[in-house]
Amino acid sequence: MKRSSQRTLTTHAGSLPRPDDLIAMYRDQAADEVVEPRLKSAVAEVTRLQVECGVDVVGDGEFGKPTRGPVDYGAWWSYIYDRIDGFEVRERSLEGGNPLQFGSKDRAEFRQFYEEDGGMGAGGGRASAGNRLAQLVCTGPVKYTGYALIQRDLANFNAALTGVQAEDAFIPSVSPATMQILSNEYYSDSRDYVWALAEAIREEYRAIVDAGFILQIDDPALVDLYDWWFSLEKGIGEYREWAEMQVDAVNHALEGIPEDRVRFHICWGSWHGPHSSDVPLKDVIDLLLRVKAEAYSVEAGNVRHEHEWKVWRDVAKLPDGKILIPGVVSHATNVLEHPELVADRLVRYAEVAGRENVIAGTDCGLGGRIHPQLVWAKLRLLREGADLASRQLWS
Repeated sequence: MKRSSQRTLTTHAGSLPRPDDLIAMYRDQAADEVVEPRLKSAVAEVTRLQVECGVDVVGDGEFGKPTRGPVDYGAWWSYIYDRIDGFEVRERSLEGGNPLQFGSKDRAEFRQFYEEDGGMGAGGGRASAGNRLAQLVCTGPVKYTGYALIQRDLANFNAALTGVQAEDAFIPSVSPATMQILSNEYYSDSRDYVWALAEAIREEYRAIVDAGFILQIDDPALVDLYDWWFSLEKGIGEYREWAEMQVDAVNHALEGIPEDRVRFHICWGSWHGPHSSDVPLKDVIDLLLRVKAEAYSVEAGNVRHEHEWKVWRDVAKLPDGKILIPGVVSHATNVLEHPELVADRLVRYAEVAGRENVIAGTDCGLGGRIHPQLVWAKLRLLREGADLASRQLWS
């Protein structure tokens, strides 16, 4: 994996704005012979746009993961249920919000806000992918079946990289912990369930790495499920037992994959809510560092977590050979970060982790969270801020 050896490199967390016509094709369930040529050209376009904005380590925008509306917070994980067997729909009422979020202190304390706004920002989001997926249940053995789809995504991204000047390239894939959010009626206990999910998703991990890309594992569930499931009644002890099992599961899925081809992304959820009961990074940093990855992508621009750069100074030093990807521009606000603020954030991280070990990133995927025009503005500002930081750090 490339390091910031001469200047601060830039990247992002995965999702980027889909073109309107591609969204319409997914929504209308257009035939493959219509979707696939447009998908290939859209991946080429988004790759070129990233390079033009100054992004060094580019992604495919997650365009191969269907989203059926401009505000859809779930494509980054809902895509997987088109690629695995073992799940079926159980009709249930979705009144009162997302039934997966049954233990949230944040939602209890700010009930009026969530009832009126939904926590999804402008445009609503009550019919989010999370609500729809709450009707899926594991009813049989889990098996990965998405070989043709992942090979399509790899081929499209390979073609898109031809002729563009990028330092490196990554493709995200979902974590076993996130897949385990859905109910299980087949496996005898939660450990057997998550181990089966890890065995299945390993197939996608290997395909990405074998194709020469960096694998990014998207695992917001590792930290944001504290709020969803544990914050109201259960507490940190039960949460950590659950989280330790998830770390073991993702490491099981990564067996045989070189650490220097893996980066691990956590965030505290992309919804635009108070986040009053997010688990602090200091309470999970030891578990994060157990994941067999070379790079760790964390929120650093979100105002609920910006202060946690101090965790890397006071609680747990970044181990030798590892890389930090702090999110120094955020999906959580329409306000454009000033380049000097971006530089200040990066310099702080460089001081605690080493300048060569820091790559500038985004808090979360930007696609679907803020207006597309703002996404590209934020990526350009990310480059400007990284260049300012580089002048200070390599003076």
